[in-house]
Amino acid sequence: SLKTALKEHVPDYMVPAYLLFLEALPLTPNGKLDRKALPKVDAQQMQQVYVAPQSELEQQIAAIWADVLKLDRVGMSDNFFELGGHSLLVAQVVTRVKQQFGVDMPIKSLFGAESLAAFVEKVQALRQTTSSLQDELAKSLEALKRLSPDDLEKIIS
Repeated sequence: SLKTALKEHVPDYMVPAYLLFLEALPLTPNGKLDRKALPKVDAQQMQQVYVAPQSELEQQIAAIWADVLKLDRVGMSDNFFELGGHSLLVAQVVTRVKQQFGVDMPIKSLFGAESLAAFVEKVQALRQTTSSLQDELAKSLEALKRLSPDDLEKIIS
């Protein structure tokens, strides 16, 4: 297949998600490619077999993806980039995840976890790590509050 041959020469993210064969390319009166006349690809056709998000976190992240990608729904096995995602949309997803869940994710996180299921796992892992760190910080602050002024002075100096 053409996709298999392309994957041998370029990275996976550069292989088109959808190939459409045309009898002829539409041209402008000047003989240049008329990009506006090219048929639009329906992102819904590129979705995998739909596996519905189950948990609340899965549903919330699926809603973010669907909104950013302008789709009706996104399934757990759907690939962000095959649905039309690109680096600018990745930035939007990461920003929305940070706003909604308080998780500071690097933009490259979606490049390593392209399916919704894999991305949800990364978000969940970061939430647990953040929660653990917050718990440790809260315990440390409580311990500091219990120290006497003399003990605090010894620690500071």
